Amino acid sequence: MALFVIASCQLMVVLDITIVNIALPHIQSSLDFSTTSLSWVVNAYTLTFGGLLLLGGRAGDILGRRRVFIFGVLLFVLASLLGGFAQNSGQLLAARALQGVGGAIASPTSLALISTTFREGPERNRAFGVFAAVSAGGGAIGLLAGGMLVEWLNWRWVLFVNVPIGLLIVLATPKWIRESERHPGRFDITGAVTSTAGMVLLVYGFIRAAQEGWRDALTLASFAGAVVLLVAFILIERRSRQPITPLHMFADRNRAGTYGIMLCLAAAIFGMFFFLTLFVQNVLGFSPLAAGLAFLPVSAVIAVGAGLASRFLPVYGPKPFMVLGAILAAAGLAWLTLTDVHSTYAGSVLGPMLVFSLGMGMEFVSLTLMALSDVPTPETGAASGLLNATQQVGGSLGLSILVTMYGTASTNEADRQVPDFLRQATPAERLRFERTGQLPKPWSDEILTAGVSAAFIVAAIFTAVAAVIALLVIQVRPSDLERLKGGAGPGPM
Repeated sequence: MALFVIASCQLMVVLDITIVNIALPHIQSSLDFSTTSLSWVVNAYTLTFGGLLLLGGRAGDILGRRRVFIFGVLLFVLASLLGGFAQNSGQLLAARALQGVGGAIASPTSLALISTTFREGPERNRAFGVFAAVSAGGGAIGLLAGGMLVEWLNWRWVLFVNVPIGLLIVLATPKWIRESERHPGRFDITGAVTSTAGMVLLVYGFIRAAQEGWRDALTLASFAGAVVLLVAFILIERRSRQPITPLHMFADRNRAGTYGIMLCLAAAIFGMFFFLTLFVQNVLGFSPLAAGLAFLPVSAVIAVGAGLASRFLPVYGPKPFMVLGAILAAAGLAWLTLTDVHSTYAGSVLGPMLVFSLGMGMEFVSLTLMALSDVPTPETGAASGLLNATQQVGGSLGLSILVTMYGTASTNEADRQVPDFLRQATPAERLRFERTGQLPKPWSDEILTAGVSAAFIVAAIFTAVAAVIALLVIQVRPSDLERLKGGAGPGPM
């Protein structure tokens, strides 16, 4: 029962990243988001989640993990309820940011509770295996659940569904999970605030540039503020006795390379889900449930790639799988750039998704192994937490860059489509265009597809950079191979 409670919390937090993706087109029309500003529905959650993840783990150590776990879940439940009732875009984004704070408190604490609840050995190993399986499968469950909720109820239920689940977890926790011992320590609040605020300004700068241009005063001010805050964050971390981000982790070339690869790959996978969700529903005309089912092969093939990598890692080491995985991901994204308004799911989307997913499965296992390689036991939590935080922050930053590329390409395409529309439009269609500024189908499909294809070009470049980092930076020593042959490596994230 203790494992069921802990795993349920992790499932709730993980699937929230993908369950909302399926609802994006409906959220966009309901709350009047533009396509570029719509990315904030994803970024508001992942930025606060990734930015405060390490602070959340530290809070559990200092204040007691069960107490902090319950608080994080309650905060997540409250934010989900507020988000479900949101009446405008600002209210929804504030609720999503608050969800990220709750998730950042609950998720690392739930992993730590496994160590304090289960005895070392087979019992704890099985518990970690279940936790890893839930983390890996949460994305697929979120896609399917999101499709069913949006189609059978409405988009608000992708947020409301967290409320009963979270309340049951809170009620069960005191009965089945014991409190952990508190450890003395200090909170690196200034580090958490400066890093998170700096990343928010950086992401906002890219999205603002897509809407208003690179010479816009607020765009430039956002980038300048981001630089100041992120430099301040590095200086704070260098001087702090108990930093939220142990900078010495980057001194090891393999670990630094691993974090760089994760930044690039997270940008690619966040972008793939975001833009393909819009494409299959808006251009291909898939229902929310059909869209959720369309993405299920992604999770299945990720599991296949992870299984292959786990089996052959002791023989070849992680580097070949890191290089090959990034190359496959880049090939899949490059293939997706060929999509147009005449594309079909079977002919133009499924194949690239499977190639991309196979590569990502190889990467998940290899990156986790390399991030934890040669890390002293007391710092294992910090190393794994930093990899997770890098994934969330890299995804948000990368998505904002892809949205900027999308905005530029779609604007250029709109300039080409408007004259053709005006030649063929009825007086009523012209009047509607003058009032809303939005072109109807099929012109809107051409604009969306042009922007999506351009975004996938940049995503493919990100994964190609990841392959270069893996090839030139990562080094696998003979001792690493010996250690792999002597025991099982870590599973997928």
